[in-house]
Amino acid sequence: MIKRSFDLLISLITFILMLPVLLLIAVAIKLDSPGPIIFRQKRVGLNNQFFTIYKFRTMRTDTPDVPTHLLGDPSQYVSRLGRWLRKTSLDELPQLVNIMLGQMTLVGPRPALYNQTELIELRTAYGVHKVRPGLTGWAQVNGRDEISDLEKAQYDQYYVEHRNFLFDLKILTKTCQHVVSAKGVRTQ
Repeated sequence: MIKRSFDLLISLITFILMLPVLLLIAVAIKLDSPGPIIFRQKRVGLNNQFFTIYKFRTMRTDTPDVPTHLLGDPSQYVSRLGRWLRKTSLDELPQLVNIMLGQMTLVGPRPALYNQTELIELRTAYGVHKVRPGLTGWAQVNGRDEISDLEKAQYDQYYVEHRNFLFDLKILTKTCQHVVSAKGVRTQ
């Protein structure tokens, strides 16, 4: 209950404070490339139930619906503005709505894409599916896109087994440091 209250309070305050930035990004996306402002994608949430995640669109509308690292040459699909949004992680801001809706939390395992079968199976075996997915997580501050699915699942399992408010604050602090340095981010 405390975690949910914290999530609601922080996501609502952040959303309100960032509203001018959200609006500027929305206009910039429309000017940069044709297509919707918000990208919607099916992700795996609590108890392996699907939900729709919201992000600012960073790629062309004809991009295949697979993880970026599986695209071969992802740079051909990422928009000019999209590179910057990914580097700064501002493309993730619409997920504040997912948090307010109770589909996500600030800190937890990042929600897998519906077609990331290996990661989903590993997380299920490790009991990771029993917690709400997060905007950031222990795996993200320990490698993000640079680690294997097995390593992600192991970091996620560690988080599930050791989660508490202070651990969440540590992860949020590390996330801020990584966002500023763009550590572990693939921008192509």
